[in-house]
Amino acid sequence: MFTTLNTNTARGFRSLTVNLAPARMARMAAIVALPALALSGCYVVPVGQTQDGTQHYLYSPLPVVPAAGGAQGTQPVVVPGGPMPAALPVKLYPINDLANQTGVLTGQVTNMMTGKGRFTFNYQGETLVGEATRVASDERRGVASAYGPRGTFARCEYQMNTAHMGAGTCTFSNGAQYQVHIGS
Repeated sequence: MFTTLNTNTARGFRSLTVNLAPARMARMAAIVALPALALSGCYVVPVGQTQDGTQHYLYSPLPVVPAAGGAQGTQPVVVPGGPMPAALPVKLYPINDLANQTGVLTGQVTNMMTGKGRFTFNYQGETLVGEATRVASDERRGVASAYGPRGTFARCEYQMNTAHMGAGTCTFSNGAQYQVHIGS
């Protein structure tokens, strides 16, 4: 932003143009960076000494607490904030003639590690987005639904072998059917 200041001198008026943009940009950068700096941190915990008395430390971005038992020489334990979401690749393989027209589809499911996940993939130029949910009576089984902006939808049933791998089937609103593989 440029601002023009007028100064009154013996010869008349003079204009002085001042560029305020760099100062504002620097101030804005400092304001934006402040929360990141305030919230970042590292826990430093002494974990022991060598024979010559040199102190050893454990550096961790997560909180650290002493191990149970409280005995001298026990190692501290890192306490995670909970399971982290895992992004898993998804491949849909055609199992009927209608699905053969599009071939293999690829997408992604993000396992939130809470029994729910986000499901997304492309189908005939349309991005379908939805969710996956585990069945209450069986933690390995689940259902997934995805919907696109042009009205295309898919319904899937799957079974997880591990938290990062599973398989099932998907049926689309146009009748196309696919075998789905979750994970790599």
